[in-house]
Amino acid sequence: MNSKLRRYKVCLCQNVLTALLIGATTLYAAEASSQDGKSILRKIDENLSSRNQIAESSMTIHGRRSSRTITAKSWTEGDQKSFTEYLSPASEAGTKMLKLRGQLWIYTPAADRTIQISGHLLRQSVMGSDLSYEDMMDDRKLSDVYDVNITGRDTLDSRDVIILELTANVNDIAYYRQKMWVDSERYIPLKQEMYAKSGQLLKRAEMKNIKRVENRWYPSLVIYKDMLKEGKGTEFRTNTISFDQQIPEHIFSKASLR
Repeated sequence: MNSKLRRYKVCLCQNVLTALLIGATTLYAAEASSQDGKSILRKIDENLSSRNQIAESSMTIHGRRSSRTITAKSWTEGDQKSFTEYLSPASEAGTKMLKLRGQLWIYTPAADRTIQISGHLLRQSVMGSDLSYEDMMDDRKLSDVYDVNITGRDTLDSRDVIILELTANVNDIAYYRQKMWVDSERYIPLKQEMYAKSGQLLKRAEMKNIKRVENRWYPSLVIYKDMLKEGKGTEFRTNTISFDQQIPEHIFSKASLR
């Protein structure tokens, strides 16, 4: 074997080895990023999810010409049961919403009737807000329904944030993909963008007034904007919230609607 051929084979082997090392390193980095992303997502779930919760809230809907505020009290157990009663204004007081294992019923006192919301109707706006019934219903943990990757780091509202890209791993979900800016110290989202499978931006949310509540970080104000409708967005304020409380079972029954 002449010296040129020997040098060529040595170079070829080195190139192959280098390519294999680069590929392995890239694969390891991608897996590590995914694992780190999953860890971050679980920490977010620890802040936002609970065995159950009781909350009082107000929802201010900013229309094109005027704004209106609706107050409510809600009881939630895991991701399968929730009950909400609207308290004010008078036109909405007494309206109740019950979710049981993926099914949703609404009672309206003005008509004195209970109707079930299902299918495409779940995409409709709740009382003219930027929130849909799907938004109100889906209490599943993010780590259960999304795969995640870390895509960068930045600063938002004077906080260091980790940028995550979430891709749904289930079919029954409102948003196929999400982009999320997560506070790197408190592990709470400060901003979210929600996308359809086509890539169209559907909704944007900004989390404000992050407070310490019972050993977790929680946003007391979320500003939602439906990117497909006019208006100036909806402010959702959590005025009081308590976690892991005893909730009577009868709350989560159709009888409670009346």
